[in-house]
Amino acid sequence: MEQIIKGAVRLVGVASRSSHKLAVSLAAACTVLAGCASAGDVTTADNSGTYVVSASATGGRLAWARAHKRAVSEANDFCESRGMQTSLGMEHTEGLEALQQQASVIRFECHPKL
Repeated sequence: MEQIIKGAVRLVGVASRSSHKLAVSLAAACTVLAGCASAGDVTTADNSGTYVVSASATGGRLAWARAHKRAVSEANDFCESRGMQTSLGMEHTEGLEALQQQASVIRFECHPKL
């Protein structure tokens, strides 16, 4: 009887280590799928005073939202560094499938703060 109890205790210990490894693996996979967005440099567009910035993200249904947020943040930082405010213009998006890289390209201008 004592051996059965010791065997059960060992089995529970192995199961808890396995479930811990599984939980860590699942957390890592979720982090990878959540991903993060990256942005390119702000460039001057054809028109004087108009700029373009792009950002991209991968992983999941909200990748486009992360790309959009990053592009807007880059535009705001660019104008703010010049003591101005951002006026967003057109946005072009690419990649609408869930696990595909998705991108946001924003045209914007910087205007004096009111």
